[in-house]
This record gives sequence, C-alpha cells and structure tokens, in this order.
Amino acid sequence: MSERISVVHIDRLDLSFAPKPWEFADRRRAEIDAHFAGLQRVRPALWNGRVLLTYEHALDGGVFRGAYLETDYASFLAWRDWGYPDTGMTDCFGAAAVLTSDGAFLLGIMGAHTANAGRIYFPCGTPDPRDIVDGRVDLDASVRRELIEETGLDIGEFESEGGWTAVLAMPFIMQVKLLRSRQDAASLRRWIIQNLAGDKQPEFADIRIVRSLADLDPAMPDFIQAYLRDIWK
Repeated sequence: MSERISVVHIDRLDLSFAPKPWEFADRRRAEIDAHFAGLQRVRPALWNGRVLLTYEHALDGGVFRGAYLETDYASFLAWRDWGYPDTGMTDCFGAAAVLTSDGAFLLGIMGAHTANAGRIYFPCGTPDPRDIVDGRVDLDASVRRELIEETGLDIGEFESEGGWTAVLAMPFIMQVKLLRSRQDAASLRRWIIQNLAGDKQPEFADIRIVRSLADLDPAMPDFIQAYLRDIWK
C-alpha cells in the first residue's frame, strides 16, 4: 500500500454544505469549457451536472468533519485530468462495499460512455446537490442513491455496518459503508446483470466478483485496492 494512503474507522460523519467560489474554476473557465467540449466529442453522453467537493476536512477522534462547495462536473474533470492543481480540494464521496454471504465483494466495471471507462469501482459517486439536507451533506443518502442507480439494489436489503471506513488517498477520500448480503456472490451478480440489461445506458458494463488479494486489478483505483488490502490484511 502506498504510504500516502491511510485507512481508518470513522464513527460519524459531520459534513456541512458551506458554499464559496472555487478560484480554480473561475480563473480557468474558458480552458475548462474547451476541455469538457473535447471530452464530449469522444463521449457524447457526458453531462455537465453539479457536484460537491470538499475544501476543508479534519479527523476529530472518531468524527470526520468536512465542508463542501458546489461546482460543475466540467471543472471537476479538468481538475482531475490536469493533475489536481488546487491541492486544497478533495473529492470526499461515499461508496457501497457489498459483501456477499460467501465472503466476496462485488465491484462494477465502468461503461465505455463514462468518464472512468474501464475502471473498476464499488457503487459510488461524487456527491451532488441532491445530497444536501438542511445545510448538511448526507453521504448515507448518496450511497443509497448510487447503489440503486448503478446496480438496482436497495440498501434496505443489506445489513449495514455501523460507522464508516475512511480511505484517505489524497485528493480522494472514500467513505465506505460495508453492506452484508444474505445472498452468495454468483446469485447476486446474476441478479445485477439482469437488472443492468434493462437499462439503456448503465453505469456499469459488468460486475466483478473479488474474493481475495489475488483478484486485485490495476483497473481498480488505489483507494479501492487499499480498502480491500486492509480488509484482508
């Protein structure tokens, strides 16, 4: 595991929506728009929606605190593709780690039309304004939505582990919610695949069963691999 990545248990999230201008997005607006237009020529399905990024965060005992601003997806992608030039920003997002009854995790292979085509992820996504509730950012709601949108699974079908596991792999902070299923991996994968077949443009092109460190894949981001390595250490 890279020394820059840490994995810690979090009892509670305290995340506020405290909007302010993002100087990077304002200053480089024309370049960002041109960059996004180029990406859309390759992947026309890309949509410039709104997302939430953290500009400050801290671990306070078992509590993870953070403050989010709102920006557009084009600015987020430019920031990512240009090597994260604003080092004060982080993408703090929720992820659903589905653990099956026979001890496997289910991950998705991102579809060719997405900005992360071919990469392998847990069901997850950068939070957006739908996750703001009374001035707070609700990653439970974000995980619930991403899970059903990307797999068709309802979080109520699982036993949810208390708290979160935070994987700090700057500039990414993945807040993992472990979800235990009563179904085995093959059965659950088969159900998800059938559900994806009814979606005209699913986020996941396929579902990967991961049972051990031998199943780690370079297409998995470092923070995904770090979480799995910590589980199986």
